[in-house]
Amino acid sequence: MGMLALRRLMAAQRDRRRRRKAQARNGAITSMAKRKGTFLRGGDSSQGAKRLRYSGPYLTEDIWRHIHSLMPLRDAARAACVSQAFLRSWRRYPNLILTTETLGLEQKKHWKVHMARYFTRVDHILKNHSGIGVKRFQLVCGRRKLICRLNNWLQIAISSGIEEITLSLPSEYSFPCSLLSGGSGRSLQHLELVNCAFRPMAGLGCSRNLTKLHLHSVLITDDELACFLSECFALKHLDLSYCRELVYLKIPCLLEQLSYLNVDLCHLQMIESKAPNLSSLIYSGNLIELSLGQSSQVKTLDINFYDKTNFLCYVITKLQNIVPNLESLTIYSDDEVQQGGMKHDSVSGDTTTNLRTMPGHKHERLKEVMIIGFCSATSMVELTCHILENTTSLETITLDTVCDVDDLENIGRCCTTTIRKTGSCYPLRREMILEAHRGVMAIERYIKGKVPSNVELTVREPCTWCHDLERLDALEKENGSHYSPPHLKLEDISLLLKPV
Repeated sequence: MGMLALRRLMAAQRDRRRRRKAQARNGAITSMAKRKGTFLRGGDSSQGAKRLRYSGPYLTEDIWRHIHSLMPLRDAARAACVSQAFLRSWRRYPNLILTTETLGLEQKKHWKVHMARYFTRVDHILKNHSGIGVKRFQLVCGRRKLICRLNNWLQIAISSGIEEITLSLPSEYSFPCSLLSGGSGRSLQHLELVNCAFRPMAGLGCSRNLTKLHLHSVLITDDELACFLSECFALKHLDLSYCRELVYLKIPCLLEQLSYLNVDLCHLQMIESKAPNLSSLIYSGNLIELSLGQSSQVKTLDINFYDKTNFLCYVITKLQNIVPNLESLTIYSDDEVQQGGMKHDSVSGDTTTNLRTMPGHKHERLKEVMIIGFCSATSMVELTCHILENTTSLETITLDTVCDVDDLENIGRCCTTTIRKTGSCYPLRREMILEAHRGVMAIERYIKGKVPSNVELTVREPCTWCHDLERLDALEKENGSHYSPPHLKLEDISLLLKPV
């Protein structure tokens, strides 16, 4: 509810009170008061100076508090300045989302001044809060000098009934797990910690109702995480990133509700999951051992091994046994191709080149295939041919020879659509443009002839404007040898497979 709507509501309240007073003076309120049983008598009834006053509130305190809780933070603070009812509820305001945006702070040139204003407002808000009724608490505090003040802030905000905690903390700070013990964390459903240490102990008691856990750049050991997860019976979403102390991630079978797991750059050696209903797995990092159980229900897999050469071949030959029920696959490989040239052989100009085949690997559920960053690598051509020859339900296949990181909506080159502004394609170096054209030739020679008649093939070539070599030569001549588009490897070779 915005301030304009609030003012209208309060004005309507004042109008109703004025009308009731006028009716009381005219004697018209007597019948209404008798029906409601909510009138007070002033003085003796036998005297002519008798006054009747309607004493029942139009809205209860709980309703006012609920209205107040629906307001954005800034509007709620302003309302507390003009209304006694809102001032009382402000001390129990449930949504303490304390960011520079919600506090209305514009980014200043001087970062230290900007953050000083932010912390001053945070301190003022929390000191005036009773610590009762907080449901959501979000805070960004990366300054080591504020650790002492930070402890007080957390003690105020984290109390019984809290449901969501999102904290970005100083790297030297160890989150005080004791705040979540003794019943304070029993209602907690969402916990997100960034850039701190998290050392939970057994019997903490805050994880039984937790449905989402996100740890980013958090120091936590294998045993500490396993201890914490052993009581997360309601957990559905687990997100771990840059947790460098983790080596062996073990998901217990007790996590029957867990359906989503995202692990990003945690320096792991193995992921072992016994969660029976895990359906989505996203992993980025070094090559690790995956153990998902023989009855794995993983249907969506998004994976990127940074140190695995010939990764595409690995995906075809290994993953099918690890995820037998897979329906959607997205893979990335930044080792398949590097800027200076191919790491493995490119298909030759001879159309009789022998390509490897993998009989027995049938894909009966694939409907759509998209490969972003298609190149002339032999393994890439072999993978595409394998999909075309062994996927009976395939309807469309898209081969994009450019990894256009600026095409967030997956629209295509600016020269083929009016939706994108001319010249908005991601700039590529000369080597990458040449490789994209080699990819187009590989499609013509090895792919098109194997596309079934009922399958639609879409080939996205380099942009005739942004990736034109003559234009690039002119820019280099105009700017001298110093001109160089941003570095972009033929990485993020992405394969998207969707089920029927």
